[in-house]
Parts: sequence; C-alpha cells; structure tokens
Amino acid sequence: MFTGIVEDVGRVFKITKKSDGIRLVLATDNVLNDVKIGDSIAVNGVCLTVVELDSAKFSVDVSFETINKSNIGMLKVNDYVNLEKALKLSDRLDGHIVLGHVDSKASIGEVKKIGDFYVLKVYIDDYVFGHCVDKGSVAVDGISLTISRLESSFFEVAVIPHTFENTNLKYKKPGDLVNIEVDILGKYVEKMLKKSTIDERFLAEHGFA
Repeated sequence: MFTGIVEDVGRVFKITKKSDGIRLVLATDNVLNDVKIGDSIAVNGVCLTVVELDSAKFSVDVSFETINKSNIGMLKVNDYVNLEKALKLSDRLDGHIVLGHVDSKASIGEVKKIGDFYVLKVYIDDYVFGHCVDKGSVAVDGISLTISRLESSFFEVAVIPHTFENTNLKYKKPGDLVNIEVDILGKYVEKMLKKSTIDERFLAEHGFA
C-alpha cells in the first residue's frame, strides 16, 4: 500500500524484453537506503517488486498485464518515473490510500500555469468518471491529487509548485499518457451498495426520505 506522496523521480536506465513482459532497471538517488529484494516500490503508481538492486539502481519485472494496463510499457531509456516505497504501519498517511493497481491510462489534455500553481487536465473514460467525485482523491502516475473539476470526459487537478517540481509532472506535455488509480474507498462502497437491499422504498419506510 502507498500514499501517493512521491519520494523520488527516478530514471529509466535499461529495458530488457522478456517472453512475457519486460525487465526495467531504474536509477534513483533517494529510495533504496532501506530497500531489500522482494520489497514493493510504486513506479508511476504501479506496484512492482524489486528483484535486483545496488546502491543506486534497482530492477523490476513487468508482466504483460501491467504493460497493457499502464504506461510502463511505453517507457524509454532516460524517461523519468515517480517512485514511492511501500507504506510502513508507523508512517503518516499524508496522501490517500493507493494500492498501486492502475485502473486506466488517460491522456493529458493540457498543463496550465496559473500564478505559481498548475492545473492539469486529464481526459478519462466512463469507468474513471463513475468512480471519481468532485474534491475527491485520485492517483495520477502515483501522485495523490485532489480533483478540482469533474466532467464526464475529463477531470482537472490543481497542483502546488512543490508537487509539480518534485514529480515527473514537470516533464509531461499534452497527449502524454498517465496512469490513473481511483480511490479504493469508492470501489468498496459501490460493491456494498450493489449487494444492499437499501433503496428509496426502504429509506422512506424508515423515515430517511
């Protein structure tokens, strides 16, 4: 589990094709001090397992399912990626609960600077729209952001200067694809409501409507 608070912007060092996916070698300055083989690291919001590492690089294997579902398969050598280590039980939850399970790829519409701040417009599909709420949380390439505007075909997020400068957002341009993970709490609520017998008639009979 993650929080959507990016710890470092790493760089793609090497890509090796495998029969059922790829192996990525990623260079980083800040996230490997207490990492061991088998640990999870979110790469652009995708939960991946460390299979090799040294003091400045680590390797992860990426399956065909992850390649199809995320922008990981589109990475090239020297591309920048957001990195976050898995959450410890003793850590502060500064963002929101992020599982590292990407729901959809989405296209950036525009990156607009307003004063010192930035507004990112992202075009979304029906699934993402149906699981987002205005002023709710969403993970964009693993970054915990708050939706400032929500329409059926896009949402906008307001980005503070610190987040923009310390994530891969500063390298993004219109048309680039980003990974989207909607808030897991909304998924659980939706599933429980589908199984529930609560409807308008129930609410009226019990004085709620």
